[in-house]
Amino acid sequence: MPDILFEDTRALVVNKPAGLPVHPGRARGPSVEDFFPAWRRGKNGPWLAHRLDQDTAGCLLIARKKSFLLEAQALLAEGEGRVEKIYWAVLRGVPEGGAGEINAPLAKVTQGRQWRMAVKADGAPARTLWRVLGTHGGQSLVEFSLLTGRTHQIRAHAAHLGHPVAGDPVYGDGQGKMSLLARRLVLPLAEPVAATAPPPAHMAGFIEACIGTV
Repeated sequence: MPDILFEDTRALVVNKPAGLPVHPGRARGPSVEDFFPAWRRGKNGPWLAHRLDQDTAGCLLIARKKSFLLEAQALLAEGEGRVEKIYWAVLRGVPEGGAGEINAPLAKVTQGRQWRMAVKADGAPARTLWRVLGTHGGQSLVEFSLLTGRTHQIRAHAAHLGHPVAGDPVYGDGQGKMSLLARRLVLPLAEPVAATAPPPAHMAGFIEACIGTV
């Protein structure tokens, strides 16, 4: 069962392991939804308030009340950093400049049964802030802050920088596990929902080499 990082009567933030999908897949393996009965309070729910890619680890928000679900989804839809969503990623190479903003619209492109997000002028607005936290062995630990919430936004924007997420099977070389962590999530409510996820095992050594223990 995923560890619980935050819990009250309204919601949970769980630490989703890399490799665990949020929904059941065709292979009928385990998913986050398998644990919903243990987290239920009342007759209905819980519900996913947002989603993480299967290979992304870290903070996943789950609503226990329908009223909170609607409130959280409205906040998440506002963009412009209304909800604090911080990600850490190991990138191939080191981006120049140390920090910046990626303002590059994204659109879904399908080829046969495969799809990906691509930077296109007529795509949906997508903005990401980034800064290098440290480097080691020709790779970099980069913190991303989402100002919008597009599908695969960090992965597509990192590739657009010329430095894809290590292990990314769609936008990078797919060698090893994808190194992307939903590090911190904060919803600025009257009673805030806030959680920070520890690095997964496959990222911990690199992060320690870059910035020490966290």
